[in-house]
Amino acid sequence: MIEFGTPAFWLALLQIIGVNIVLSGDNAVVIALAARSLPPLQQKKAIFWGSSAAVVMRIILTVVAVELLKLPVLKLIGALLLLWIAVQLLLPEEDGEGEGQAISSMAAAIRTILIADLVMSLDNVIGVAAVAKGSLLLLIIGLAISIPLVIFASTLLLKVMERYPIIVTLGAALLGYVAGEMAVTDPLVAVWIEANATWLHTVLPVAGVVIVIGLGKLLAARAEAGEEERPLVEIEGTPGESTEGDTTMHKLLLPIDGSDASLRAVDRLLTMRAWYKEPLEVHLLNVQHVLHKDVSQFVSAEDMKGYYHDEGLKELAEARARLERAGVPCQHHVVIGDLAAETIAHFVRDHGIGQVLMCTHGRSAVADLVLGSVAKGMLQHTDVPVTLVRAVA
Repeated sequence: MIEFGTPAFWLALLQIIGVNIVLSGDNAVVIALAARSLPPLQQKKAIFWGSSAAVVMRIILTVVAVELLKLPVLKLIGALLLLWIAVQLLLPEEDGEGEGQAISSMAAAIRTILIADLVMSLDNVIGVAAVAKGSLLLLIIGLAISIPLVIFASTLLLKVMERYPIIVTLGAALLGYVAGEMAVTDPLVAVWIEANATWLHTVLPVAGVVIVIGLGKLLAARAEAGEEERPLVEIEGTPGESTEGDTTMHKLLLPIDGSDASLRAVDRLLTMRAWYKEPLEVHLLNVQHVLHKDVSQFVSAEDMKGYYHDEGLKELAEARARLERAGVPCQHHVVIGDLAAETIAHFVRDHGIGQVLMCTHGRSAVADLVLGSVAKGMLQHTDVPVTLVRAVA
């Protein structure tokens, strides 16, 4: 049992919060989407009551899981499940079509929130129960901090994880480490390990990390290599202005994710537009990350499309406003894609783009290697000129 206030307690608390953030983001999106079609006042009520009931249910399920993990063999089974969950985190998302029904009442929204949270929280419950190591106090504090954070900051958290994939990789590694810790403490083997192989307390958690990262990256690479390129799904586009196939038009693309860094590319265009040959056609592109396939089970295709549409236009709004104020006409597009660089390159090919102007985040080469770089990915996936604007630190 972990004692309150010890370094082990605070470390485990941070792990619980991390596990919740990595595994619960899409649960929170379902909560927002379930209430999307309701009037504003009912939306707030449905989210409040649905979220409150889901939190209570989640705590009860996790407490039950903590108690069950005290039984022999169940920790070994839980460790294998955690390894599988961690590997799944590293695989490309599959785009769901939206199989749920449209929600027209507050009761239906609350019911959808509860069912979705129950179905989608198995991985979360197992992970948090494993980290808690039997401490109900640690469990309650961790859930009390992280669940409201996930519910009310879900969109922000998803965008951060999309922009910095290393967060998901670290989350998967954490689950692999916890799986190793869980396996060596199972009552069936714990006594023997303490007497004959205490070194397994160090080796198995590290092995869990290696297995998750190695297997996850291998399967992800195979999935990407074996998958045929799908048609680009465009949720929003400027109507009636396409000049596809017009070789006289110089088409310039600016990928926009709503960040200050991406807006610097817009500012650079405004300062150097005289350098571009006329006629110039400016395209703004926003890539919306694919929601987890489980989300589509509980919400309609129309609500999913509406979510992508609204989030995309929100992130494009400032860039469009700056160009409009400067009198520069532009076309805007919102597309869906799991890997931003590949999706942008796909758009470039489909729309005959002649040049890409985008901003880097101003990180060092080492930081880009660790955190990932869309700009670097673009240089690898497209043959058209890519002009990079370095962000000011």
